[in-house]
This record gives sequence, structure tokens and C-alpha cells, in this order.
Amino acid sequence: MAFDFSAVVAPFRMQPGLRRLDAAAPHLTPSRPGDLALEEKLEVLTQRADEALLAAAGFDAGPALAALCARAAAEHPEAFAFDVVHGSFNAAHLGWSWQSGCVEGEGRADIGACLAALPAHWRLAGLLSLALTEDFAVIDGDGRIPWLAVCLPSNWVPEEKVGRRFAEVHAAVADSEALLVAADHLARLVTSGERWERFVWTITDGARLGRHPRHTEAPRWQRAATPAALAGTAYLRSERQTFLPVPQARQAVFTIRVEVEPLREAVTSPAAAERLHAALASMSPAVLTYRNLAPVRDRLLAWLADQARS
Repeated sequence: MAFDFSAVVAPFRMQPGLRRLDAAAPHLTPSRPGDLALEEKLEVLTQRADEALLAAAGFDAGPALAALCARAAAEHPEAFAFDVVHGSFNAAHLGWSWQSGCVEGEGRADIGACLAALPAHWRLAGLLSLALTEDFAVIDGDGRIPWLAVCLPSNWVPEEKVGRRFAEVHAAVADSEALLVAADHLARLVTSGERWERFVWTITDGARLGRHPRHTEAPRWQRAATPAALAGTAYLRSERQTFLPVPQARQAVFTIRVEVEPLREAVTSPAAAERLHAALASMSPAVLTYRNLAPVRDRLLAWLADQARS
């Protein structure tokens, strides 16, 4: 999906940036065999599921999982079927289904093996993770994050976030004062029953969707590259985040869809280049350091300025 450059604003500030989700807009995106998100998620859930599927002790994820199943079936009936009476969820594109803790189907054998190897209480979450492009977390009305199914984190460690408050989770983010001040209000807002979305973006040097710090090399920009050559190695990394309400449980499912596109392919108009230039130029030194953009900021600005003039 093409990145929505209206989400790029200047001056750049770390803030909630919530907007109401249009009534016709989906929360979720079906995966198909061969999709990059599916292949990377399958690798994670096969090799280190305990780093991606996490829950606070005693937390009941049933209402959140039911809300996800119902929303997937409502938005994409050609891909998903959910039978709440019989407790079944079918992911037609993958050829696998879940019923009462058991996984059945005739899809790809590696997907079936991955799901069967998960503990029974995680198999539905595993199937949802593979059947949908998005990652998921649950946020409650008190601002805590008691449950995560996150295979594709953006340079953060899911194991360090589970059970913590939203404000704690974002305390390390550069220039996050406005976000932290709004944290409690944000938690109440997104669990109130309305639907919301927000977008975040950065420029990075890697094409992988998942960037778990323990399994991803730190960015290594080419320090001697010209602006044009540097742009040829850069990627626009974006996240569309939505909040799917689970009002009966005073919760929301936080969905995260990560997309990575070569910068040269993403910036297709002078207007897009101008927006990125203005936002990047207004980033504080702390944000540039946090996002590892300080060494390349000036060269990226030079390239974006050329694109804005073309």
C-alpha cells in the first residue's frame, strides 16, 4: 500500500497524532503465501515464538482475540470465517484453521508445523499473526499493555514491554514529553469504543520488516556516499497503527502494520519530497540521534531538495 504522505508534517514532533478511522476503512490486511510479512513472521514464530507471543500472568486474551477474529471476518470475508458458536476461525488464504485449540488444514506444511508447535493457548494468536500482516498488542483502560503478538518490532524488545504502562514503554523515545503527558488520556480514549489510527515513519538503511535489536544489525550508513548514492541505499519505513475497540473488556487491540519501501520508489512527486524535507529538517538533534539519522541528515536533505525541484 502506498504511504500516505499526509502523515508527514512539519515541524516534526513526537506526539500521539491520532485521527478517527473512517467508517469504511479497515483495521486489518490479509496475508498471502509469499508475502514478506508472512515469511518473516513465520521465521520468528518457528525459531523464537517466546520472544513474540507474550502475556502478563493471569491475563485473559479471549475478548481481544474474539474481536480480532470477528473484525477480520467482517472486513475480509473472502479470506476469513469466524464461527463464535463453535469456536472456529478459518484463514482461507493460508489453508489453515483453528478450532478449540487445535489447528487443522492442508496449507503449507511449514505453517502447520509452526502452529502445531505452539502451546495450545497461543495457537489462535499464532494463526492470526500469520494470516494478517499486522502485529498486535492489547492496551487496557489503565494504560497497561498486558499482551503482545509482535513479530516485527521496530528496534524495540517486546519482552521488555509486556505488563508495563504505555507511558513507561515510550519513556525512552526521544522528545516524547508530549506523548507521555497524553498517555493516560490516550489510553482512556482508545478504549472508549471509538476507532482510531495513527502513522509513524522514519528513513532507514534496511529492508527487513522485523528489527528486533537482538537479531538485527545496527544501521550502517555509507559515510562517504554522495546524496544520490545514499538515497539509493535508503528505505522509507512506516507503520500504520490502529486501535480496535474491545469495549466490553475496556480494552483496545493495537494493530501495527509495518511497510518498508526503497526511498527512491516511495518519493514519487516533488510534493512528497518537499514534505519529507521539511519534516527531516525540523527534527531535533535528540530525535536524529535516536533514529540514527544524524550522520546522514544533510545528504538526505540535499537529495530531497533535488527531488522537490524536479
